[in-house]
Amino acid sequence: MEDGTFESLGHCADTGVDDDVLQWDQRADCEVRQILDRVADKWSLLVIALLDKRSLRFTELKRAIDGVSQRMLTRTLRQLERDGLVSRTVHPTVPPRVDYALTPMGASLHSTIRALVGWTEEHQNAIAAARTAYDARAAAEREAAERAAAGRDAVARAALPGGG
Repeated sequence: MEDGTFESLGHCADTGVDDDVLQWDQRADCEVRQILDRVADKWSLLVIALLDKRSLRFTELKRAIDGVSQRMLTRTLRQLERDGLVSRTVHPTVPPRVDYALTPMGASLHSTIRALVGWTEEHQNAIAAARTAYDARAAAEREAAERAAAGRDAVARAALPGGG
């Protein structure tokens, strides 16, 4: 075994390299990656944001989240409950009433999400400008490549017997 390598294949901690990005391991069996994949998807972010204010019933969540299917919302809620971020309370009524609420851990995640949204709002104009500049550069590069290819084609045709 290599020096600085952990025996467990699923262990995602730093292996001696002084670089924080290694904790976001790219292996599919990495817990950190799995958790980030879960909490950073758009449906989870919306559910967590909505549940920050108060507990909600499934139908209230479904109405509030534009575009989510019943199946996807069910799946998202189950995954968040499994991860300990959302609690599910079934009330013994007819018909049964089910409420979803953030757990303390889910509420602490919401404050992190709020910080990310704040950063996004603060930088959205700069990001839009960067995208516009990138798109203009990419278009200019495509046009230059197309002109160069057309020039090469013209040279090749001229070199053919009979002038192309």
